[in-house]
Amino acid sequence: MNGAGRVIRRSLDAIYDGAGLLAALCLVAILIVIMVQVGARWAGITVHGPAEYAGYLMAAASFLAFAHTLNRGAHIRVGLLMNLLGERRFWAELWCLLVASAASIFLAWYACKAVYWSWKLGDISQAQDATPLWIVQTPVAIGAIILAVCFVDNLATLLLTGRDNIRPDLEEQSRAE
Repeated sequence: MNGAGRVIRRSLDAIYDGAGLLAALCLVAILIVIMVQVGARWAGITVHGPAEYAGYLMAAASFLAFAHTLNRGAHIRVGLLMNLLGERRFWAELWCLLVASAASIFLAWYACKAVYWSWKLGDISQAQDATPLWIVQTPVAIGAIILAVCFVDNLATLLLTGRDNIRPDLEEQSRAE
């Protein structure tokens, strides 16, 4: 890999890892929101929206973590079937990455479109928190974009090098050795 390729690879990996870190921070924020809700109930104080904000944060955490999780080999994959394919594994990986790239681009497009229309129409949540929906949809759209980039990145890497960037999980590694 040349110098520019290494810079691009490091940059993409940093984006995936940064999104994973943001996902972890969303999980910590969920804990804080739940603790505030529990404390408020204990003190007899009414707090509007903790359940909604926990849900918003869960959606953000999920989407922001997708690309990081994919490249760490933690997504459910049919590794046993892929290993049985032997020399045809490349074609199965290619097919999977083509379909996943197309689906994730479709998802990212419509997630961004949802943010745009929520902003344009001034949509707010139906709960008592009345949060503008474009705010809580934005991290989901960002995560979807990063996932689409990750799938396309893996597809391009597979086509150029013969293997993707997805690290095998521990079970696959032990079988390969």
